[in-house]
Amino acid sequence: MKKIICLLTAAVVISSCVNDLDTLPLNRTEPIAEYVYGTDENAYLSGLGRLYFQFVSNDLTDLQQMDGGASEIIRAFWSVQETTADGAKCSWENDAWVRALNTNTWTEVQNDAVYAVYVRTLQGIAYVNEYLRQTTPAKLSERGVPEELAAKIRVFRAEARFIRAYLYWMALDCFGSVPFTTENSPFGGAFFPKQASRTEIFDFCVDELSYLISDESPMMEARAAYPRADKGSAAGLLARLYLNSGIYTGVTRWAEAKAVCEKIFAMGYALCPEYAPLFRGDNGENPSARGEMLWAVSYDADNTESYGGTTYILSASLASTDITDKSRPNGQTNGWAGLRVPYEYVSRYFNVSGQDYVTGTYEVADKRGEAFYIKGRSESMDGALYSFMNGWSCLKFNNIPHDMTDASYLGTSATKSFSDVDFPMIRLAEIYLIYAEACMNMGQGAAALPLMQELSARAGVPGPSEITAGFLVAERARELMWEAHRRTDLIRFGLYDSGDFLWPYKGGDSFAGQAFPSYKCLFPLPPTELAANDALVQTPGYMTPAM
Repeated sequence: MKKIICLLTAAVVISSCVNDLDTLPLNRTEPIAEYVYGTDENAYLSGLGRLYFQFVSNDLTDLQQMDGGASEIIRAFWSVQETTADGAKCSWENDAWVRALNTNTWTEVQNDAVYAVYVRTLQGIAYVNEYLRQTTPAKLSERGVPEELAAKIRVFRAEARFIRAYLYWMALDCFGSVPFTTENSPFGGAFFPKQASRTEIFDFCVDELSYLISDESPMMEARAAYPRADKGSAAGLLARLYLNSGIYTGVTRWAEAKAVCEKIFAMGYALCPEYAPLFRGDNGENPSARGEMLWAVSYDADNTESYGGTTYILSASLASTDITDKSRPNGQTNGWAGLRVPYEYVSRYFNVSGQDYVTGTYEVADKRGEAFYIKGRSESMDGALYSFMNGWSCLKFNNIPHDMTDASYLGTSATKSFSDVDFPMIRLAEIYLIYAEACMNMGQGAAALPLMQELSARAGVPGPSEITAGFLVAERARELMWEAHRRTDLIRFGLYDSGDFLWPYKGGDSFAGQAFPSYKCLFPLPPTELAANDALVQTPGYMTPAM
């Protein structure tokens, strides 16, 4: 299950790749200097690797006194997307940021997960901008870079632009308006970037991604070099932006979303025949699982020793006492007793029955609902939000390779403290669902029915006879559970802050749940950033700290 964490092509392999990335400065105020590059291809690859590495980095530069694992961007983004919605809660009562996210009671006071998403996205954008500054045609010509290498660097630059677009998408989804910079912006010194509006950032990302999937773009063709980004990755993110255009800009773009999905359908991706292997420890090596991934972030237990990402999801889903239960392991040696699913979510979307909390058995027709672990649990979180044993554990992400049984894996020394599971950032099933939603909103729902029936067939349940908003809310809950979509989905369907759609502890400390103010569909800008840059304006609804 070795993965090349620096995300190099098979033709160019750099040994000890994480150490190679250390040749680049880690402080966002220090430019990725020219002396690193010259005419060495490996140097440009290492620079590109540093950009990808931003998604798994535990570096605490610019993050004050935070836990490195908790600040990793996928872990932080997952937390703000999932634990603030109906499908996940965390039992870590001693962490103020956890309590605030669980109950939608955050304020403008700094929340560690929100702060990490803000700083990690903007820090990553700064790295991309500097990489693009250092790899312009003029710079390459000055250094005497031969045309063969310059052509490769044009591909690297396209990947960097995709990474920047993805980071800007995360920022605009969470904060709306954020400081905006590109490679053409001033940098260093006393430069304080101004905010761009949500629409301006949206338009920038759409322009970038539209170019990257065009025939003129040097971006690699779809499925060219997993897990590096390619035209399929760019098209997938573009479809997601169009899906949420009504929220981001006030103007829906269903026809554009549908058209980009159709472009993706012609790129050769295919649904994995079974659902579970998509989230197993060898999902990056298994051709069937990899064939569904438009883009994924690679994790390797031997080389990516991160307490974020899928290690967080794997370890926090179990208690230490669960690890020895050979009837339902997930290949982890750690149990952090943190994450679980409210039973109300399981009941609403998976129609489970016959649950026995002593034996850990239950009945469910939908194969996606086989991911839960209930042995020793209590069903209800009522009055027990911070008791890990109340609620259902989700073991959808699983370190055990798809072609090994639980027993055979546990019988080896292969169990690990870190994760081998690649995190799916964009996959084909999401594109199916985007297409269905676009078709429904255009009055063409019948066109998407065959795709929805494919997802249902894989899950082992009857397919829908029509596509409705209610079906899509539920199907996205089942298909994309714990993949960091839920907050965005509920906002788009008008359910996130609504009193008509409740879940346990929504909007406060009441188990019954309640509506909360609509301004919380966005998060506040960190007070430290507002204090440092007087050009920034706080997200509407939140207070600006006194200067």
